[in-house]
Amino acid sequence: MSSKSKLRTAIAAVALIASSFMTMSSQEMFKRGLEQHSFIPKGQWITGVSVNFSQTHQNNYQFFIVENIDGDTYSFKVTPMLLYCFKDNLAAGGKFGYQRTRNKINAADVVVDSESDYDVDNLYSISHNYSAMTCFRNYISFGNNKRFGMFNELQLQVGGGQSKLTKGTGEDFTGTYERNFSLDVGLAPGMIMFLNNYSAIEVNVGVLGFSYTSTKSTTDRIYVAHRSSKSANFKVNLFSITFGVAFYL
Repeated sequence: MSSKSKLRTAIAAVALIASSFMTMSSQEMFKRGLEQHSFIPKGQWITGVSVNFSQTHQNNYQFFIVENIDGDTYSFKVTPMLLYCFKDNLAAGGKFGYQRTRNKINAADVVVDSESDYDVDNLYSISHNYSAMTCFRNYISFGNNKRFGMFNELQLQVGGGQSKLTKGTGEDFTGTYERNFSLDVGLAPGMIMFLNNYSAIEVNVGVLGFSYTSTKSTTDRIYVAHRSSKSANFKVNLFSITFGVAFYL
């Protein structure tokens, strides 16, 4: 090998070593030093349930322009959960949800002004909704703390249901029956607090998601209508806050 070839080879080797050294130095310079501890160990089963219930009763109640409200409402929702931790701090599984809502207004007056008012009597609505969800969780510990932590949950939900809305009595009776289908994809971070080695309280809230709903309605068994809606959420959705109890077995 000639002296020029040897010189070129030496220069290339020095350049390669210098490039490797600069890359390593750059990586060390930007290394964040974050450490992830085993918060939920591999092999644990996670099960729990979230329950929401509310009931109200109105008697001669007034709300803005609606006066003399006489009726009652209630809403019930239950969501059992089952996950498996297939790797430290990583879990996957599913949830099932059922929600029932009923609203009944016996009488109410809608008063717009002193010369305009409307009567609303015998208004009744009831709905049932079901949903099945697959979810993936990534747990994050607060340092070495084993009691408090966070998790990020990716959700894919498919649901459907039916509802009925009726008004009036006798010859004035009218009603609408609806069937719906929904698809939701979302991201719901949350916090977890262990009460003991096996039970914990969880709270999470949706911050990012996409939702699609399709509904078919039939009025008085004659008129058929279709409607669909799409929405994207890129902010904290306060209506999606969920509290629940989970057991880590």
